[in-house]
Amino acid sequence: MTTSTRGAAEAPAVLVLEDGRSFRGRAYGAVGETFGEAVFSTGMTGYQETLTDPSYHRQVVVMTAPHVGNTGVNDEDAESRRIWVSGYVVRDPARLPSNWRSRRTLDEELAAQGVVGISGVDTRALTRHLRERGAMRVGIFSGNAVEDEGVLLAKVRQAPEMSGADLSAEVATKEAYVVPAIGTKKFTVAAIDLGIKGMTPHRMAERGIEVHVLPATATLDEVYAAGPDGVFFSNGPGDPSTADHPVSLMRGVLERKTPLFGICFGNQILGRALGFGTYKLKYGHRGINQPVQDRTTGKVEVTAHNHGFAVDAPLDKPSDTEFGRAEVSHVCLNDQVVEGLQLLDRPAFSVQYHPEAAAGPHDAAYLFDRFVSLMEGQRA
Repeated sequence: MTTSTRGAAEAPAVLVLEDGRSFRGRAYGAVGETFGEAVFSTGMTGYQETLTDPSYHRQVVVMTAPHVGNTGVNDEDAESRRIWVSGYVVRDPARLPSNWRSRRTLDEELAAQGVVGISGVDTRALTRHLRERGAMRVGIFSGNAVEDEGVLLAKVRQAPEMSGADLSAEVATKEAYVVPAIGTKKFTVAAIDLGIKGMTPHRMAERGIEVHVLPATATLDEVYAAGPDGVFFSNGPGDPSTADHPVSLMRGVLERKTPLFGICFGNQILGRALGFGTYKLKYGHRGINQPVQDRTTGKVEVTAHNHGFAVDAPLDKPSDTEFGRAEVSHVCLNDQVVEGLQLLDRPAFSVQYHPEAAAGPHDAAYLFDRFVSLMEGQRA
């Protein structure tokens, strides 16, 4: 990604998909060029959380909501230290933000962090195209970067694909750190940072858990040096088929029968550790309005998602694995994609979505309580 100074709304911009379709608009954020995987998010709110979610690393996010930027950008809602999306696509950006916590406009924040975006695009048509053709490589070009579209298309097709991308170590912390328990400390959890969001350890801290956040490269000895009552594997970007080290690490945790909880990328890691395969979805699940059923209770939750890969596990019956019986615990009601796994003979489970859901909804917050119950049961 290359950028120059902050873009003006009148600067021309063009979005070019790898299949040759293009959309013209105006610069939004920084001026220059950027590349990534084109994906769409259906959330009506929570754009700041989306932008700062490390799981969106190397993705160009198309917002299906027509009005974006209405509440500006504040200093409290970021999920990590920076914006991670490679590019941003909106239809009708807010002319003036209106929120008492707003400190600057979204356009200003994108420009300050060098994120190239485009506005004035028919995002409904673009989203329909991605649903029909699937997520694909894309480039956004603005200002002097706008050239002959044949030249731009060649650049897009030279960009790396998401399949086969090993990205978690690029977004994870380099040094371990501790998030203290809020109130009385009840448990210690070692959290493997594969692209963790800030709200996740906070949700655990609210439940009396001291969270030791460790780099994606952590060893099994480093995990247990924290004296954990439980181990957590976070969300993160990239293709789970490349995540051999996290899979090996999780297998070590499963062998010790330590209570284990994984979300998103962590769910795919558990799937691989149990011997299941993973595959790339046609266009993925992204947004905060995805219906999921918890098959263990029959309850339906509206949930926050960001995943382009899924676990290939049988829905109709438990499977025998090296670590005992495993079953699919959650499914997406839109397409029956696996959204959760649980072991029946060891204290381990995972979900494919984001139960911390800083921007809402909060239907899945009970999963952190379920993790606490596993640790309580193990201690007893």
